[in-house]
Amino acid sequence: MTDLATELRRTLDGRWAHIKDEARTDLSPSDFAAPETELTMEEYRAHVADAVLKIAATGHPARGFPKEAGGNGDLGGSVTAFEMLGHADLSVMVKAGVHWGLFGGAVANLGTAAHHATYLPRIIDATLPGCFAMTETGHGSDVQSLGTTATYDPDTDELVVHTPDLRSRKDYIGGAARDGRLAAVFAQLVTDGESHGVHCVLVPIRDEDGAPVPGVTIGDCGPKAGLAGVDNGRLSFDHVRVPRTNLLNRYGDIDEQGRYTSPIENSTRRFFTMLGTLVRGRVSVAGAAGAATRTALTLAVTYAGHRRQFTPPGAKDEVVLLDYRAHQRKLLPALARSYALQLAQNQLVSLMHDIQSAGDEVDEHRQRELEARAAGIKAVSTAHATATIQMCREACGGAGYLAVNRLPALKADTDVFTTFEGDNTVLLQLVAKGLLTDYRDSFGNLDTLGMVRFGARQLAGAVVERTAARGLIERLVAAAPGRDSEKGPTDRGWQLSLFEDHERHLLETLALRLRKAGKPGADLFEVFNLAQDHVVDAARAHVDRTILEAFVAAIDACEDRAAAAMLSSVCDLYALSTIEADKGWYLEHGRITPARSKQVTAAVNDLCASLRPHAQDLVDAFGIPKAWLGTELLAPLD
Repeated sequence: MTDLATELRRTLDGRWAHIKDEARTDLSPSDFAAPETELTMEEYRAHVADAVLKIAATGHPARGFPKEAGGNGDLGGSVTAFEMLGHADLSVMVKAGVHWGLFGGAVANLGTAAHHATYLPRIIDATLPGCFAMTETGHGSDVQSLGTTATYDPDTDELVVHTPDLRSRKDYIGGAARDGRLAAVFAQLVTDGESHGVHCVLVPIRDEDGAPVPGVTIGDCGPKAGLAGVDNGRLSFDHVRVPRTNLLNRYGDIDEQGRYTSPIENSTRRFFTMLGTLVRGRVSVAGAAGAATRTALTLAVTYAGHRRQFTPPGAKDEVVLLDYRAHQRKLLPALARSYALQLAQNQLVSLMHDIQSAGDEVDEHRQRELEARAAGIKAVSTAHATATIQMCREACGGAGYLAVNRLPALKADTDVFTTFEGDNTVLLQLVAKGLLTDYRDSFGNLDTLGMVRFGARQLAGAVVERTAARGLIERLVAAAPGRDSEKGPTDRGWQLSLFEDHERHLLETLALRLRKAGKPGADLFEVFNLAQDHVVDAARAHVDRTILEAFVAAIDACEDRAAAAMLSSVCDLYALSTIEADKGWYLEHGRITPARSKQVTAAVNDLCASLRPHAQDLVDAFGIPKAWLGTELLAPLD
């Protein structure tokens, strides 16, 4: 690795660089790389289950749990370590994420001291395999409408967990089909005929011999498009009884007299507070998607650097693929966006770590900021993964279609990322709701109608709240030239101000559209439904702007001059390729002139040409161990 690549990696690795370095050595390729030979579904599941035990032995999972339960409380380090698994076998990463991140996270964040002492040590060392049973056949993103019930029986001091119909069957549950013994089941909690909303209850699903416990029906989702090593299954409960103390009771409890109490009186606020504590899963999915995308780009860029095709007139040698402008246009803007997303992910992990390490005294505004940021980065990162991995496959021609070269598996394994831990369209709506909602007056009122009602009274003039390096960005924006300035499209202040203006305009006009809900007889749902495309566009503009700000902050913090200069060029390519993709909007709304639009396209071309000699350094900076890449695409053909 060159000195430049080393310095770039230092910036990309961020706050938990030491964790990434440990993972590069601790997570042995022989244990965690994708299998070299084709396995049956059962063999693959067994291989992945064994890999999870080996991960437990490394000590990395303990980072994500409280010190009093045998962990070390380094939440950011935990998420970072699992992100690194995204470069290896994604089945292993997902299986580990379900067990420690979702199941273990539910116990740690929704349970109390007794639950921690009873379960977390065995969760940390993976001797108690668990699963996270939230999604139902008929209820995915609409968690508030889950049909499973947990009804308190005062005669026996037990909770009775029941699946009333097919729509309420727990579905797609990782770990359920083969290995899970205990499930964190999300259900409507009922006492004395009154529902208190969705809560989480621990329900045994298998006995010590691996057989389903009485009343639990376990199904197997069978083969999937990808993630063949993850045992996704279905769970149904026929009046299954568990002790009252199996309720994870941090935010809602039932005492010995059967009385329900909660520290959060408002049921909607309570629901979103509970879900907010589980944001780590969403952050981890974004990180894994980014890792898989960087793997694909490393393979495609390396291959394009030595694969030749066609001989120009008068030349002796065929042209290297990456010397073609069309090939540069495919790979390098996507590479720039991956840099941007990695730096935004680093900021997101830091925000999550700082908020969730602060104890119970959490600033509500910061918590909502975390949830919205996680939703937005997850949506954008996973969509980028799907598009970019497909593009990398095509860029490698027939070689990219061979299983030995990993791109088909990366494509198949990441495809589901756009819909698990939240459907991307729903997540972008959540981002927009956060932008439009006044937290002090409307905390917890994040449903569709609440959003519309707020929009009905929201005044134009939306304020863009900067998310990183505020002082620096304010100075750059203040000095931004006009739309026809001679400074050109690579002026950072101009880029930042254009991104801000895009977001601000979309938010202002969205609020004005939603004000129609205030008219007599207005159909609130219809008003929202007709503006749904606008909602999603506003959210994307916001996420793009926060990503650019993260990039600018990272460049400012980079101490190596050569690396900072290279990062600045990559940032230009991210910003200008994003503007180019949206230039129809900018032209329609008079934000750029036709002449400036042409300058943007020319600048993207120039940046592709100037970055092309450094393309290998740029992918080497990802620091992916060669043994994890291990494909034919890396070897020169000469």
